[in-house]
Amino acid sequence: VLAGDNAVVIAMAVRALPKKQRTWGIILGSGAAVMLRVVLTFFASQLLKIMFLKLAGGVLITWVAVKLFMQGTGDEKVDEAGNLWQAVRLIVIADIVMSTDNVLAVAGASHGNFFLLMFGLILSIPFVVGTSTLLSMLMDKYPVIVVIGSAVLGKVAGEMIITDPWVHMTLNPPKWAEYAVMVLFAVGVVVVGKYLSKRKAGKETELAEVCEPIQVK
Repeated sequence: VLAGDNAVVIAMAVRALPKKQRTWGIILGSGAAVMLRVVLTFFASQLLKIMFLKLAGGVLITWVAVKLFMQGTGDEKVDEAGNLWQAVRLIVIADIVMSTDNVLAVAGASHGNFFLLMFGLILSIPFVVGTSTLLSMLMDKYPVIVVIGSAVLGKVAGEMIITDPWVHMTLNPPKWAEYAVMVLFAVGVVVVGKYLSKRKAGKETELAEVCEPIQVK
């Protein structure tokens, strides 16, 4: 359940890849994510107490969400081999930021038993891979899922920012304010993504018109 937002990131990150590369992107991204969780588990309780960490992470996830929205709603397909690693890089960045709470729950469930911890993390791989594969296929058929996925990531970003220890200590926001921030970021990611996509498309159209060769009669 906790890994659902990570599956969304992976599915959106590999959507623009050719179908042959998607499987590798999902496997490499999921594998890297699991390895990161093994490392982060040993520091999870300390990480959650660090001020500004979740605040900075929320800002980073907002950027990732907007970038994936723009990439996911574009018509062009990516065929350069280098973009496989770009997708994996995005997955790793997002997973580092988003996995702290998840890792703390896994660490608590394993009660410090390293074997149970590793067994649980390894068992999670097929679930994340399967969910990511299904989502990436559904995104091809139903592009609206890209919008929903971006909104989910925006909600995660807003939640991270509003629950940062420094923000809570300084503002002490009520529960309704936390929900309002989550909704604001969920909607904001989609709105900003659409605006930047239209702006980029407009600039590309203008550039194409300027560079259009002059036909000589």
